[in-house]
Amino acid sequence: MVARRKVAVVGVALSDCGRVDGVTPYALHAQAARRALADAGLDRSLIDGFASAGLGTLAPVEVAAYLGLRPTWVDSTSVGGSTWEVMAAHAADAIAAGHVRAVLLVYGSTARADVRAGRRTGTLSFGTRGPLQFEVPYGHTLIAKYAMAARRHMIEYGTTIEQLAEVAVQARANAALNPEAMFRTPVTVDEIQDGPVIADPFTKLHCCVRSDGGAAVLLAAAEYVRDCRTSPVWVLGSGESVSHAAMSEWPDFTVSPAAVSGRLAFERAGVRPDEMDFAEIYDAFTYMTLVTLEDLGFCGKGEGGAFVERGRLRVEGGGLPVNTDGGGLSAQHPGMRGLFLLVEAVRQLRGEGGERQVRRGDGGLPRLGVASGTGGWFCSSGTVVLGAG
Repeated sequence: MVARRKVAVVGVALSDCGRVDGVTPYALHAQAARRALADAGLDRSLIDGFASAGLGTLAPVEVAAYLGLRPTWVDSTSVGGSTWEVMAAHAADAIAAGHVRAVLLVYGSTARADVRAGRRTGTLSFGTRGPLQFEVPYGHTLIAKYAMAARRHMIEYGTTIEQLAEVAVQARANAALNPEAMFRTPVTVDEIQDGPVIADPFTKLHCCVRSDGGAAVLLAAAEYVRDCRTSPVWVLGSGESVSHAAMSEWPDFTVSPAAVSGRLAFERAGVRPDEMDFAEIYDAFTYMTLVTLEDLGFCGKGEGGAFVERGRLRVEGGGLPVNTDGGGLSAQHPGMRGLFLLVEAVRQLRGEGGERQVRRGDGGLPRLGVASGTGGWFCSSGTVVLGAG
């Protein structure tokens, strides 16, 4: 049996993010990809694997062609916001098995600019075919689906709207330390609750921002690490899971598929949730952060409300720093944000967080972190455990 190779993230980067008018999604893909290669210090000729989703009729063929790549391994898995954690897992497996040397994951979107220019509406339709045909007539929007799940958790476990608002307050506090974040002005629970209702119980600031932007992550086999300009961040374990397509087929609105993907990732990495120095969690809505913390095992089921109180999610809060860049609630959210979670996790483990850098109790840099993405309306989950070199 051939020994499996170790796999490291050797390059990460963001494109210009936030308000980016006058560029195409392809250009954002290219900008992020070039920056990730420069970050790694590797030549593009090493890349023989490519993964992308969400752009083009033949994704990732069109994007690879735009970047001038001719990969021999490709992945176009598209499961919503968790796409990039799932792709990273697939890429790591392919590299470990010796099928490929280095895989580039890249994403770019002009979601905000498209709405501004009238190229699309603010509410993206997922169509009316398949299982969705039985729910669309009742007027479910994406936001409403998350709101219903949040309300169920409040009924089952006594979670309060103030506790959910605390997630947004602390995300903004972390964003205040991030010069790349789209919104950095501190907010209070009262300010969040006084905002316009979007879908009960969510007001505006319970929901993610709409931005433009792109990201790229380069993974490579261990033998190429010595040629890189940055310290490696190792892929220790991963897990993926899908749950449901229709809300009516979701057995329990208070349990996300992260309960499965997280367990698998931690088991395969040989570590426990309580060993993590920080967590990057998909947060299109405040409830996503709370329930994912429960399902990853950072607290018990129904205990998420109490867990997020007292500033525990803040970089400077003395608890478990979560979404250290400000997350989708404050930093940026151009669509399928899962790749941004991996970029921030790698930056933290390399000690590149600047003012928002996570520190261990002894003042040292973090050693372990987890990134967990969610797709659809809790339809899919991908979780990746990373370790510092």
